[in-house]
Amino acid sequence: MSTIYRSDAGGRLLREHYRRALESWPVDNEQLRVPTCEGETFVIASGPATAAALVLLHGSGSNSTQWMSRISELATHFRVYAIDMIGEPGRSAPSRPPLNSDRYARWLDAVLDFLGLERVRIMGISLGGWLALDYATRRPGRVQRMALSCPTGIGRQRKGFLLGAMLLNPLGRWGQRKVVTGMLGAGLSTMDPADAAVVIEQVLVVSKNYRYRTEVLPVFDDNALRRLTMPLHVVVGELDVMVDSAETKHRLESAAPHATVRLLPGIGHFIPAQAAAELSFLTEPGRA
Repeated sequence: MSTIYRSDAGGRLLREHYRRALESWPVDNEQLRVPTCEGETFVIASGPATAAALVLLHGSGSNSTQWMSRISELATHFRVYAIDMIGEPGRSAPSRPPLNSDRYARWLDAVLDFLGLERVRIMGISLGGWLALDYATRRPGRVQRMALSCPTGIGRQRKGFLLGAMLLNPLGRWGQRKVVTGMLGAGLSTMDPADAAVVIEQVLVVSKNYRYRTEVLPVFDDNALRRLTMPLHVVVGELDVMVDSAETKHRLESAAPHATVRLLPGIGHFIPAQAAAELSFLTEPGRA
């Protein structure tokens, strides 16, 4: 049994959910299995083979299906590579090297090298945003520009939410739903209620069967953030219970003054789609 799942049955259940979801991938795609130093990595390639490369990095407790609502639009402009992060409930290896090492950068080097990609644009969500930042601070020459949503690793992680989660979880499904909706925040209310219910249910199923990372995420120091010289577009939620978003905004604007950082009022860790702004940024001509 892989230690990232709570049981063999739970792992099989989540893998089956993923398999069924991939059958509904809305555009033609190529599913690749990439050998790396951390084990096999699953990548879904969509869009014209001759288009500019865009790498997608999903959040914690998720996989590339997190991008399904966006892929049709993105694949009209880019050759899109949705990468299942190692150690997450996708189809990549369960390897979880220390976050405070260079092993994630070396892993992503291996993926990009296999795909024949010298420089890429990156979109990342939450933990995927941390991964994008870690890579860009270590390999700034390989990153053309980044669009990140609620990235971790810049503002302080909030501990109060974790205490609340421990108190609510023993209350059963009601408590667990409270934890999930509290974590995701008011951004859910911007969605169709049926779609929001699906998101909540997905998180509940994953939480029941998957072991989230407990390792504290390393915080990038100012010297590392100054290496983010590429164009950078970041969106964070004012009411994020997991990360101090005001500090994220302040530190980025200080260390990388060329960055565009939007603090959305009344929004938590779940950021409603910013499709128009992100696509405009990613397709912007000029310095790449």
